[in-house]
Amino acid sequence: MTRTDDEMTNGDAGERYEHWRITVDEGQKPVRIDKFLADKNPNQSRNRIQTAADAGCIEVNGSAVKSSYKVRPGDVITLMLDYPHHDTSIVAEDIPLDVVYEDSELMVVNKPAGMVVHPGAGNFTGTLINAVAWHLRDLESFDANNPDVGLVHRIDKDTSGLLVVAKTPEAKTALGRQFFNKTTERSYNALVWGNFLEDDGRIEGNISRDPRNRLRMTVFPPDSGVGKTAVTHYHVLERFGYVTLVECVLETGRTHQIRAHMKHIGHPLFADETYGGMEILRGQRSSSYKAFIENCFKVCPRQALHARTLGFRHPKTGEMMRFSSEWPADFAALIDRWRRYFSNNADM
Repeated sequence: MTRTDDEMTNGDAGERYEHWRITVDEGQKPVRIDKFLADKNPNQSRNRIQTAADAGCIEVNGSAVKSSYKVRPGDVITLMLDYPHHDTSIVAEDIPLDVVYEDSELMVVNKPAGMVVHPGAGNFTGTLINAVAWHLRDLESFDANNPDVGLVHRIDKDTSGLLVVAKTPEAKTALGRQFFNKTTERSYNALVWGNFLEDDGRIEGNISRDPRNRLRMTVFPPDSGVGKTAVTHYHVLERFGYVTLVECVLETGRTHQIRAHMKHIGHPLFADETYGGMEILRGQRSSSYKAFIENCFKVCPRQALHARTLGFRHPKTGEMMRFSSEWPADFAALIDRWRRYFSNNADM
């Protein structure tokens, strides 16, 4: 199963394509199909399999079944999706890679904006992990298609900044545990619309898929029972009147966390089209100001978000390691323009 849960449930009722099939052994005892498939597919969670069944994507002998269906000897089980099968195996590609640090256990890389971290629907080549596979092509112990090694965490396509890659299963387990236990140190720099009353703040709100727009996430009350707990701390670095440069420190690492949390408190990220930041949300109505903003959008045509720092304990030595990356050119140019605009308009 290679597509996201949401993509599975949002398919139309048209033609479907077989992605895999399995025939139940003659000696198989009756068991729920979700459990049976989870046992046969250790890289897929039972919940994900249930989602596929609820969407009518799992068929037995040609007919869709629910996750409660009990398999029988000789059953032919197929996964049917609304797009043709695509080989998702990771192929090494000679793509420039900014390696900040590397040793026998791990590597820290600085991802540019615009690069997807891992192959998925619509992005099967040109990803960060394709570049990593090329970089480590002579390391016999590293297989980019082995889920026990590789990326430990991810950032959005249009977010720039630091990521850690595990070269060994032991390193991935140890680093993954640190992320799960929230003992890593991560901070982001973001330019957001609006000014803040306070220099520091804390945002807490569960994050889940927006039911009105499946391409973005939204925030629900912590006690709602909807979504996953998410906490973001922010600190004001610079104020430019109509926008603010902030540092965000994550307690949790949910999909689109900073983008959704900032939207939730009325401060969407500058140039974040998905969350409404690609509009003039603060400032003047003059043509000169509009031209200035349009120029800023051209300079940095993506959400103004950079994964600035990353800290963790080395999986083998236990040493605390901390890394920092400079702003990429587009982000730096954007901040420079706002600094100059603000200094020339002291009455803002």
